[in-house]
Amino acid sequence: MFSKLAFAAAAVMTGIEDADTAAWKSRAVYQILTDRFARDDTANAAACSNLSNYCGGTWKGIQNHLDYVQGLGFDAIWITPVVDNLDGGYHGYWTRNWEKLNSNFGSEDDLKNLVKAAHSKGIWVMVDVVANHVAPVGDDFSQIYPFNKAEHYHSDCQIQDWSNQAQVENCRLADLPDLNQDNQYVRDYLKNWVKDLVQTYDFDGIRIDTIPEVHNTFWKEFGDAAGVFQMGENFNGDSNYVGPYQNYVTGLFNYPMYFTIKDVWGSGKSMYGIKNRFAEESSKFKDLYALGLFVDNHDNARFLNQFQDTTMFKGALTFALTGRGIPFYYYGSEQAYTGGNDPNNRESLWQDMNTDSDIYKMTAAINKARKTMKSYDHPVEERYVQDDFYCFQRGKFLVAVTNSHNDQTITVPNTAFDNGEQVCNIFYPTTDCQTVQDKSVKVFLKNGESKIYVPKASLVDDTSMAIQ
Repeated sequence: MFSKLAFAAAAVMTGIEDADTAAWKSRAVYQILTDRFARDDTANAAACSNLSNYCGGTWKGIQNHLDYVQGLGFDAIWITPVVDNLDGGYHGYWTRNWEKLNSNFGSEDDLKNLVKAAHSKGIWVMVDVVANHVAPVGDDFSQIYPFNKAEHYHSDCQIQDWSNQAQVENCRLADLPDLNQDNQYVRDYLKNWVKDLVQTYDFDGIRIDTIPEVHNTFWKEFGDAAGVFQMGENFNGDSNYVGPYQNYVTGLFNYPMYFTIKDVWGSGKSMYGIKNRFAEESSKFKDLYALGLFVDNHDNARFLNQFQDTTMFKGALTFALTGRGIPFYYYGSEQAYTGGNDPNNRESLWQDMNTDSDIYKMTAAINKARKTMKSYDHPVEERYVQDDFYCFQRGKFLVAVTNSHNDQTITVPNTAFDNGEQVCNIFYPTTDCQTVQDKSVKVFLKNGESKIYVPKASLVDDTSMAIQ
């Protein structure tokens, strides 16, 4: 599958020469399950009726619908693993042959064309990679290439105690044979494989599955071999456990904040939880702004399945798209999907690509303002907090959110706006404006809405969208 020829230096490679950590912090990432996003024949395709197997999404389907992603304001996508999988591995996490692509998604040319098309639109591509385990083949390793010997794996045991790190690293997750990275052949092959994968298809970054299930020192070598930004998955809510892994990969999904988001906007707990989480994480992570901030993903029941409140969902999305870290956004959120635990949270999207949905328009407005104001170039500075109100600012980009349906009026002091400056809410820029006095902004939130204030001079007409 992958070329073994020598490659030119990364500096001359199209698309990834600037895709380092600092550059990724300016991006907003749309997560795509390749099998569920778009088919080649999307125009006439019904919703998938069996979410436990392949539904027909392809790389060509993604390419044909990049305008949908761009319309949302995203300038990066994260796609599922691309290698050949055991039958039924629509999600990409059951690797069978590292040297082949998953033919259900298309050909080598299809994948290359997708990346080229994305780059032509200014969209970076992050590919999901798995180096912890292989497909569920029991102990019949002859089905796996090239790891077809027992010595390539740890012994056949199951993870039972997640507080036992040796067991987490050396036993099987969900009965998936666990690769032994201490075996030099396995270690070297995986590093060479990820290097070839990135260079062959010109990927801009990698998302790494199951970070804590492999000894941390391997990930540093693996990331160095990839030569691009890495976003690691450590599915744990304890910053003390998650944080140290950032010494070995450039970025991590902020699972601790994910659980706080659900507590605050889902369960209605105090918004001091956000303040406290920000403070608690400050000493736990190497680079707070390289953490992935998200509300939903493919491994958890969707927010709207757990909490049937679209207004609170919008508030959570607003926070995740603008807060500290790199925003990651799960496909289907813009259509208010409500799927439960997987595979029910992995719905097909092609039948619902409605660019007029209120969350689609809200997301587009936020991403446009974020990019226009370059809020990502400024630190998060808290301006006001109470149990049902949280306000922060990034430069001249003021975000006010609530977890209450009660109407409320808060005067936010000490903003970065200038006295006499006119500022407007990006969602209603012609009717919700005010002149700053005493460096303060008077925020009125009705029925749980969110607001983002920017200088009126920075707004353009097409940012005006009545979406709340």
